[in-house]
Amino acid sequence: MKIAIIDIGTNTFKLMIARIQEDGTVVIIDKEKIPVKLGEGGINNDIIAHTPFQRGIKAMITHKEKIDRFQVDEVRAFATSAIRSAKNGKEFVQKVKVETGINIEIISGDREAELIYFGVRNALEIGNEKALIMDIGGGSTEFIIADGNRIYWKHSFDLGAARLLEVINPSEPITKGEIKQLKLYLKEQLALLWGACEIYQVKTLIGSSGSFDSLSEMIYYKFNTEENPLIKTEYHFDLKNFEIIYEILMNSTIEKRFKMKGLAAMRVEMIVVAVIMIKYVFKKLKLKEMRLSTYSLKEGILYDYLQTLQNKSN
Repeated sequence: MKIAIIDIGTNTFKLMIARIQEDGTVVIIDKEKIPVKLGEGGINNDIIAHTPFQRGIKAMITHKEKIDRFQVDEVRAFATSAIRSAKNGKEFVQKVKVETGINIEIISGDREAELIYFGVRNALEIGNEKALIMDIGGGSTEFIIADGNRIYWKHSFDLGAARLLEVINPSEPITKGEIKQLKLYLKEQLALLWGACEIYQVKTLIGSSGSFDSLSEMIYYKFNTEENPLIKTEYHFDLKNFEIIYEILMNSTIEKRFKMKGLAAMRVEMIVVAVIMIKYVFKKLKLKEMRLSTYSLKEGILYDYLQTLQNKSN
């Protein structure tokens, strides 16, 4: 059978089509990302503005056309922060149903964090030591403290890159004062995380897809590392290389970022605030290692679905 997973995020609508073989193995047969910027102009007012609303509908129609071409048997579509917090989020879901026939499930931040964990756990060996998983979206950022067997703590913060951009409204390039302002804001807003990390001692940060993908690719192009990290499911960051890329981004304008190899155009606006948050969390918690999982929410949805099928067959 063929299944389509749609991750309806704040910045991007991601489609993944997979074939589930008779022996239960999975073959990914197509992926597509459509930049939508659903939170543009309204995310911190809990509204999807007219123009991004229409972009979102158009993106879903495009995804449905591909789903039909691949003759998919099952479609699972999940909406996250921008839609769950928007006053007109349910209106968007209803409009998608009318235009495409696709049912969208709006998931809680707690459920989103759990599914991200499932994705990460299938990308790499977390191991027996507790690690901190971080997934930066446009509307929210999920933090999960877990090992390879279970989740110990999880929380979804309304601190996605699109929200942070509206709070800080940074200059080009961002100023030292704006960086300090963002760090003070994060220090206050992430109080629950600091408390959890005192209880559950973690040494490793695992970044889930998104901005971490871009960082790994930028390092690959800048330092000519041996293999493109995104052809694998995991990657270990060289912290010295990360620091160099951080400084380059802090001193960059949006025009310069559009020309940077490895930085996807859809992340050019938000990468600076995302990377500040990554470094701030890493340094404040005195972490020792940073890894990338190229799997995230959509892969977590797929593996959760496979588990459900297996439980039914048993």
